[in-house]
Amino acid sequence: MDPDAVAKAFVEHYYSTFDANRAGLANLYQEGSMLTFEGQKIQGSQSIVAKLTSLPFQQCKHNITTVDCQPSGSGGMLVFVSGNLQLAGEQHALKFSQVFFLLAQPSRLSLCCILLSDVSFDANATGKLLCVE
Repeated sequence: MDPDAVAKAFVEHYYSTFDANRAGLANLYQEGSMLTFEGQKIQGSQSIVAKLTSLPFQQCKHNITTVDCQPSGSGGMLVFVSGNLQLAGEQHALKFSQVFFLLAQPSRLSLCCILLSDVSFDANATGKLLCVE
């Protein structure tokens, strides 16, 4: 299978799900997955999704600019995504970049990701999201 096609399909699925129904991302994470968000460690699919759904914006639209991928020797794939994040009610889009490490496992996709964004979650913090399997 073409790695670029796999990466593109994953990215389209991930962001369309995030934009429409963040709770739907639960099946991409496993119970051993960990999310580190602004120093807080969150483990497990349901806890990660609870954090993502509690972000202070309810509606957003990711506009993807680039998707680059590199297969790894371990059967996984590194995927780098950059683009713009448009929040509902905001005039200007925010830049974001996110790195995923995808590892195919029987009947499941293991997901690790790093998100760097200029999304301000409060007056003093810049959003930084780190997911580690």
